[in-house]
Amino acid sequence: MTRFDAVLFDLDGTLCRRTQDTDAVFAAAFDRAGTAPFGEPDDLWAALDGPPDPDDRVGYLGAGFARLAAQHGRTADPLALAEAFVAGVDNTQVELTPGADRALDAAAAAGATAILTNGPTDRQATKVDALGLADRLDAVVYAGDHPRRKPHAAPFERTLAALDVPAARALYVGDSLAYDVAGAHTAGLAAAWLADDGADPAPYDPEFVLDSLADLPEVLG
Repeated sequence: MTRFDAVLFDLDGTLCRRTQDTDAVFAAAFDRAGTAPFGEPDDLWAALDGPPDPDDRVGYLGAGFARLAAQHGRTADPLALAEAFVAGVDNTQVELTPGADRALDAAAAAGATAILTNGPTDRQATKVDALGLADRLDAVVYAGDHPRRKPHAAPFERTLAALDVPAARALYVGDSLAYDVAGAHTAGLAAAWLADDGADPAPYDPEFVLDSLADLPEVLG
């Protein structure tokens, strides 16, 4: 008997990663917006404040472009640059992370499987389809389409209801302590955290720490 009857996965950074050249998307945003370029992509990432806002990607990126413009003494329309950046993103350019195939197979052998992602359907379903994941899972929940997202309990409860599995018998696998681990614990699930180069999870306390998704079969026992 396995220790869990269901395994739920986060999507971005856990099951998949982008293959698109984001430096090229950054450069193309200036061309689309008709603005002379300034700064570097790494400068923009550093200027962003916290995780992306699933409700307002343009506003989130626009704030970063505004900070970047100020740092370089430039006058620019940060929202136009953000809109141009978003328009250049191709959500089909993704690939499974190392060990994901093995983890998905092990999870399916153990019981029910699902993806729970904070993104909306119009963005995340493209990735799920491009990766061929829909046929490998029992449910996919796009929390971005609902009023509450991780780390709230509601999206976890919605996913568990779709699988007909109690929280005490489910494991959530994700790479974010603040959203995945905190959300899983809020909803009563065990959490497996996909660590970033051996980072310390404190002050969070996931039940399992994975160096790679290839470690998941051992967790499932």
